Amino acid sequence: MTAVFIISAPSGSGKSTLVNNVRKLIPDLEFSVSYTTRAPRGNEQNGREYFFISRPEFEARIAKNEFLEYADVFGNYYGTARRFLQQAEEHGHDLLLDIDVQGAAQIKSKIPEAVSIFILPPNRQQLEQRLRDRGLDTEEVIQRRLLNASREIEVNDRLDESTENLKSILIAERLKRSGQRVADDSVRRRAESCRLDNVRERLKPILASFASTAVPGGN
Repeated sequence: MTAVFIISAPSGSGKSTLVNNVRKLIPDLEFSVSYTTRAPRGNEQNGREYFFISRPEFEARIAKNEFLEYADVFGNYYGTARRFLQQAEEHGHDLLLDIDVQGAAQIKSKIPEAVSIFILPPNRQQLEQRLRDRGLDTEEVIQRRLLNASREIEVNDRLDESTENLKSILIAERLKRSGQRVADDSVRRRAESCRLDNVRERLKPILASFASTAVPGGN
């Protein structure tokens, strides 16, 4: 049975780099490229980062029920085509989704056994600096992204360790679904250490950095 792994994170959290690293390490893992109505940024290419389509075309696909999930984020549609799950099932592979929390909630409602993994930057200040450094958003959008992050609220800022953590989670969940025991203790320990119940104390200062600067009543 195809396992579905959902990776969600605030924009600027380093999620794309982390996902790309893990995809090189985990075999038989298909990746869903999302559709969006926003314009390409920087050196983004159609079919690589996203499939860039017009709003009317996106809405026509909605009407045909072609999306497994979709959401309107900052005035642009983003969605996951059903065909990616169908292709993964046909190939006997697992599926990795890189989507926002709205989409993740939709997937979990349709596929309750999907594994949801949420990634956060070390704190609000570093997230804001990353958003500014990449130079892709206006000040208004940056503030809206930060507010969204404060509402959505783990990733360690050391990429190698974060990659190993995510890899361990995917391996452990795969073995669990197949009824096998995780023989590698280091994999088991890493995966367990990332479960919500085991990271609550580490999360407190991160959450506090967002809560202390969140704008009440914003949209």
